[in-house]
Amino acid sequence: MRAFPAPSMRRVVIVVPSLFTLFNLFFGIWAIVLASRGEFYRAGWYIFFAGILDTLDGRVARLSKTGTRFGAELDSLVDVVSFGVAPAFLIYQLEFASGGQVEWIFCYFYVMAAAIRLARFNITQAGRAKRSFIGLPSPAAGMTLATFYPFTTTALYQQVFRVLPRHHLMQFLMIGLTILMVSNVRYATMPRAGVRTLRGLLGLATILFILTFGILEHDAFFFPLGVAYMAYGVLRATVLGFFFEASEDEEAEIAGPIVIANGEREAGTYTKPRGIAPRGGPR
Repeated sequence: MRAFPAPSMRRVVIVVPSLFTLFNLFFGIWAIVLASRGEFYRAGWYIFFAGILDTLDGRVARLSKTGTRFGAELDSLVDVVSFGVAPAFLIYQLEFASGGQVEWIFCYFYVMAAAIRLARFNITQAGRAKRSFIGLPSPAAGMTLATFYPFTTTALYQQVFRVLPRHHLMQFLMIGLTILMVSNVRYATMPRAGVRTLRGLLGLATILFILTFGILEHDAFFFPLGVAYMAYGVLRATVLGFFFEASEDEEAEIAGPIVIANGEREAGTYTKPRGIAPRGGPR
């Protein structure tokens, strides 16, 4: 009797990052369902959990050296749902459904920008070591929108921000996120923690700060953190004078028309990234 072949351990390890990605999708879809039922608090935090899983699948793929082109493409498709469609639908149900008949257009442009952001990431930055992201990462944008409603339930919001025109502020926030995702503004990646260098110690302190306040004051902490991250990129770009400028290397990497010839892709300005593109956390 012929025995079944033993499963390859490497093949099992390769599947693990994709499982994180699929659970990311699960939370994104669940958030949409909850938002349709009016459970905005839970919906927001499930989008946030999807963001954590998006970070983990990239870390697992890099640590295990099992990044694949399939995994990178799957991750981008899932991110469009979890950090594009899900937060846009949440904000529509929360803020724009009771507005005018064209209020949904804010959500459309946000999802469009998230899709463009992810497509550009796959072309220009996927599979490369990077110290910064070009444009606001879509998970950061989605998690900022997702944590808005939990923030409105806090005493800080009730005492300080309640007097502000909430509806118009959300319109401006959606416009700002849309523009920043497709801009050339650079955003720092998650700092690397360590104890041997000053940069590593600062990274460790930053991570501990986020974890501490994120656990103790999560409702009041993460939305202001997201807004601060948005503002950081704009202020940094303004001070350095690079808000609307891209370096020659970046301009060369932005894809032009792609032509299929003899089964190979050719493009006048497209440079194919070297190696296998791993999924890489925020995009």
